Amino acid sequence: MDQMSLYYQATLTEVWAPKGQTPVVRMTPQRNHVHFYGALDVRGGRQIALPALEQTSDVTADFVRLLLLLFPTQTILLLLDRASWNKGSAVREVFEENDRLHVMYFPVACPHLNLQEQVWALAREAVSHNHNYRDFGQLTDDFETYLNENLFESNFMDKYGPPPNSTILF
Repeated sequence: MDQMSLYYQATLTEVWAPKGQTPVVRMTPQRNHVHFYGALDVRGGRQIALPALEQTSDVTADFVRLLLLLFPTQTILLLLDRASWNKGSAVREVFEENDRLHVMYFPVACPHLNLQEQVWALAREAVSHNHNYRDFGQLTDDFETYLNENLFESNFMDKYGPPPNSTILF
């Protein structure tokens, strides 16, 4: 699980274009932004993502509660970075109240281990890099749609998961 911020200002990246036809990316002085919360089911590649107005312990706790509702019978291992809103009192309460929820924190300064960071990068590449949106709401909607309607395959379980048919005890 992770959080990110999407800004109306286009982020620029490399792009191929025919010689002499330099692409034009419209820049806007607006500083509009929205945050996204996202969690990736590493076994199936399903993404759960929602926009949020802020990144706080309360909003994080609400997102974790949503995950518990969406996966009503499964045990959930939640991998988190060490952002302050992932460790606040509202989040700790949710963790303590739910036996199905297990939490591990990534080591400091290791975003490459967080698969959600890769999902954010793919979404930015597909939707928000070099964009020409004239409406921030449409950009936000398209970003959310991309996240929730695509599968994001990973080899995380092959690399870090238990061997097939093993018993996991907590």
